[in-house]
Amino acid sequence: MKIVVDSAAFSDGDIDFGCFKALGEVTYINEPSRGELYAAANGCDAIIVNKVIIDRDFLDACPTVKYVGVFATGYNVVDTALCRERGVTVCNVPGYSTNAVAQHVFALILTILGQIPRYTASVEAGDWTKSRTFCYFPWRTYEIAGKTLGILGYGSIGRAVAKIADAFGMNVIVSTRTPPKDCPYKTLSYEDMLRAADIVTLHCPLTSETAKIMDGRAISLMKDGAILINTARGGLVDEEALRAALDGGKLSAAGLDVVSCEPMRADNPLLGAKNCYITPHVAWTPLETRKRLIATAAENLRCYIAGRPQNVVN
Repeated sequence: MKIVVDSAAFSDGDIDFGCFKALGEVTYINEPSRGELYAAANGCDAIIVNKVIIDRDFLDACPTVKYVGVFATGYNVVDTALCRERGVTVCNVPGYSTNAVAQHVFALILTILGQIPRYTASVEAGDWTKSRTFCYFPWRTYEIAGKTLGILGYGSIGRAVAKIADAFGMNVIVSTRTPPKDCPYKTLSYEDMLRAADIVTLHCPLTSETAKIMDGRAISLMKDGAILINTARGGLVDEEALRAALDGGKLSAAGLDVVSCEPMRADNPLLGAKNCYITPHVAWTPLETRKRLIATAAENLRCYIAGRPQNVVN
């Protein structure tokens, strides 16, 4: 079997892709142009991608491909309906980053509530060595216990976030399209959740219905001084509206791991916004998480070769 593997953004030398070598003849690509992609995939049987678009042009140019694996839980880069018509199996990797993303949510929340960047920068600048008292606190900090956390979306990551929030002593409320069974937390409509939460965290997929679901109207429903966290997809947020809410003081802070266009553009309105803490889409990148992702993607392909495909999405 001839296999093409998109290794872009997965490793700086700390990940072993050898699990694919045991399955066939492997060609690695890294952020290829469309022409380079077609050349590499010409005559291959399977391709494993991350951000590479698998559309009609690709399938027309590479008709021998009968398996598309995705190095992700989301598979919006693949035209799954067309793949089904062409007899191409598409498999994803569900749940691999649940713990990592949930962890990152609270890294952002605790960074904001504890004002960690300001205090560490102040100490590094020598301010503590000049202090007349044993501590100083020009920036107000807050306890996480007792805060109300509103979770939009109650899939695997939403549930993991709720569990951690519960352990912190937070009041958890949930808003989700499909009412969850046996949910131990109070469920509310989207609007009521926004009104009640001190912190809102987004964990829903990006669809035509959820695009810019956090727009100016939604933000206006939130408590004055509330916090927004987004580790899901940048397109869920109207970035102009969020910038206005931060600079105008409607929201006290935002913690984001995703933006609407990635890599982030120099003209993104959130650059320089007041109390906006942004990380470069790294919630999924702990070493253990990436190893799990690679291993499961390889296992998906092994199961397909054996005639028992798993994690099929089309």
